[in-house]
Amino acid sequence: MAAIAASRAGARIVVFDHLDRPGAKLRASGGGRGNITNTLAPEEFAQRFGPSGRFALPALSALSPEALRGLFDELGVPTQSLDDFHVYPVSNRAEDLLRALVTECARLGVEIRPSTRITSLEIEDGKVVAVAGESFRHLAHQVIVATGGSGYPRLGGTGDGYVLATQAGHTLVPPVPALTGLVTEEDWPRSCAGVTLRSTRIWIDIAKWRRQPAEGSLIFTHEGVSGPAVLDISGRVARLLRERSPIPLRLNLTPGISSSLWLDRIEGWYRREGGKAIQSLLARTIPRSFAAVVCGIAGLDHISRAANLDRVAREKLVETLTGVPLLISSTEGFTKAMVTSGGVATAEISSKTMASRLARGLYFAGEVIDVDGPSGGFNLQWAFSSGWLAGSSAAK
Repeated sequence: MAAIAASRAGARIVVFDHLDRPGAKLRASGGGRGNITNTLAPEEFAQRFGPSGRFALPALSALSPEALRGLFDELGVPTQSLDDFHVYPVSNRAEDLLRALVTECARLGVEIRPSTRITSLEIEDGKVVAVAGESFRHLAHQVIVATGGSGYPRLGGTGDGYVLATQAGHTLVPPVPALTGLVTEEDWPRSCAGVTLRSTRIWIDIAKWRRQPAEGSLIFTHEGVSGPAVLDISGRVARLLRERSPIPLRLNLTPGISSSLWLDRIEGWYRREGGKAIQSLLARTIPRSFAAVVCGIAGLDHISRAANLDRVAREKLVETLTGVPLLISSTEGFTKAMVTSGGVATAEISSKTMASRLARGLYFAGEVIDVDGPSGGFNLQWAFSSGWLAGSSAAK
């Protein structure tokens, strides 16, 4: 996207890619379907990036979600939003997005050099003058580092951009894996591997973080927990794991049902359906296989009858349903991280141009910068928007 924007503005562009073909991560995005953005307006979109939102807003305004959809439509890839939020190509093929970008680069005369790894920047008198690899040197008036982060190394996440940034004197916010699964100390999530909860709320059970929950579906895995709700807090958990371990989480299994409503429901079972097993009654709302686990966490036998629950037991069950405790020992790491949290410090980059404040002629775009958002098209939109702004600015 940076190459297209710069070339449309009249610059001569060479793209170096260390893989044998460009765009491996884009091809794999959204499960191969390509969730490129969503329907939020730029201001609300930026807010979802948390503290980095203010920095991201100029780029998101330069190429908004609506403008991105218009650009892909122009390139022959119309998009749609069937749920009025997530935006995918009508074809449901991320490959079509990549093909359109590469075709546009070819039309504009952009030269793409695959299997070419840049290992160093050459800087003279505070200005970038060239890039170099193992056996070559290429002169350049402007250089855009759009290398992504360290996630999914097999798709190109090498962290090379961090090396180049530090060569120019930039500070790195230590990169950690984000949008990745979490590994629990408890064994019971593994016994539920494959069980999905369609609507949950999950939060870090530390005072500073309790008011920043994530919501969405959750899936239990052979490692612990994953799914959209978990992915969205995984970066925060990963950063906290640098300081302490384990990290306590709480999981509300049914955020649409308050504690008082649960208590009323369970007391109703106690009065009217006392002969039925609690597990069977819970299975009306949560998967039956998981209902047995919930009973165990609450200190109940899975065959316990509703009539046998005293007030203390009912309150303990409600406490469990609205806040299952989990201890996180690690993440699933960069090998499965869709995004990297951390990177080049935003204070050292102009948000209006994506230009380095430390080296003239140097620009950054995308995940290599310390900007990351939740799942749902946020990170691809940021990549496209920041690439567009960096390319436009560099060409000027």
